[in-house]
Amino acid sequence: MRHAALALFLCVLSLPALAEERKGRARVSANGLYSVRMVDVGPGKCRLEVTKESGPVWQLEQCLGTVDDFYFVSNDGERVWVLWPLVEKGKARPAPKTKKGKKPKGPPDWATEVLVAGQYGRDGQRILERRLTDLVPAKQLSEVRHMTHHLKWLEGTLGIPGKGPRLTDAGVVEFEPVGGTTRQLNF
Repeated sequence: MRHAALALFLCVLSLPALAEERKGRARVSANGLYSVRMVDVGPGKCRLEVTKESGPVWQLEQCLGTVDDFYFVSNDGERVWVLWPLVEKGKARPAPKTKKGKKPKGPPDWATEVLVAGQYGRDGQRILERRLTDLVPAKQLSEVRHMTHHLKWLEGTLGIPGKGPRLTDAGVVEFEPVGGTTRQLNF
């Protein structure tokens, strides 16, 4: 009986620890003035924080990704690029009608609508977006790693060899999609 009461007491004590915030890695702007990170506050609740050395500049109570995604802040602290290395596969479209024995032209259905990067302003609005087919040439789509419901497309992440995404001294986000060449995203 004593052991059961002790176990129950320890479980109650550990509940606040389960509800603790989970913070992503903070990344600094190219000029070193700002940093950005995602904070997982709880189930379905997130906060994007942009800070200066002196303290918070702005925050957005919105899930733009997970703490494991890549966030980069501009030199003025007003915009953030988000790279999602693990994305859901696109939904299949109705098959286009083709002549017998001919394959339809263009990228495969799973690749056409997959959003892999987005630029957001401090109001939470998406300013720019990049789809998988914008960043990975059609002939390189065979290099994309398929899981049951997700795709892995970014080198240096999720066990894919290569150089991870980075912010250059010029304030440009650089990364390598699988099988591809270096790509850049400008603020």
